Amino acid sequence: MNITRTLALTTALTVATALPGHALDLTSMTDDERNAFRDEVRAYLLDNPEVLMEAIGVLEERQAHAQDAMDTDLVKVNADALFNDGYSHIAGNPDGDITIVEFVDYQCGYCRKSYDVVQELLEKDKGVRLILKEFPILSEASMLSARFAISGQKLAGEQAYATLHDALITLRGNVSVDSLIKLGNDLGLDGQAIADGMDAPEVDAILAENRALGQRLQITGTPAFVMHDTMARGYMPLEQMEQIIAAKREES
Repeated sequence: MNITRTLALTTALTVATALPGHALDLTSMTDDERNAFRDEVRAYLLDNPEVLMEAIGVLEERQAHAQDAMDTDLVKVNADALFNDGYSHIAGNPDGDITIVEFVDYQCGYCRKSYDVVQELLEKDKGVRLILKEFPILSEASMLSARFAISGQKLAGEQAYATLHDALITLRGNVSVDSLIKLGNDLGLDGQAIADGMDAPEVDAILAENRALGQRLQITGTPAFVMHDTMARGYMPLEQMEQIIAAKREES
């Protein structure tokens, strides 16, 4: 049932409350009574179109509250995988009072836009702990970049991953194994060794875990954020992120 029909039926029931009690039982109506009821609802909506807009607002608010409640439950159930998986890179303050988990795809334009926002946030707020999760969903280039970043982390450590992450999220042009090797070398890393480890079972396992976690959280696009216990899907300006963080600190 589409939203328009749902709202029409909801409004119809509102109108029905003004009718005699027996008229509320739609199943007991005769065809003539049912047609008269439909005419009454139609006339009411034509005379009071603002009711439909009010109903849309109420329905959207209820759906948003329901989604928020479901997201909170999903975060709680998957807390260990989100916050303590033992392999995801941690940036910002490792002991921060607010943890943000970001699901990122290096080929995602909005991830690149979010990168600048997140970097500014980390500069301004020294109480934020950022966990980065590779979530390549857009293209083969996304997968190659994610594999290269994870392989670099396993081969050369967390600082190497941070360097690769910063470079990959701002990289322009075609992505291939050869271009990634050159990138690694240009950054002072062993690009060939990193490329050789891209298909290692450990890299496969991390990507599979992140993909399964994203599915459980109903993440279908990037960027996606978990901010403390709140899901935020899509790009957010700095002010919005700061507002969520401030609200979470007040709740603590």
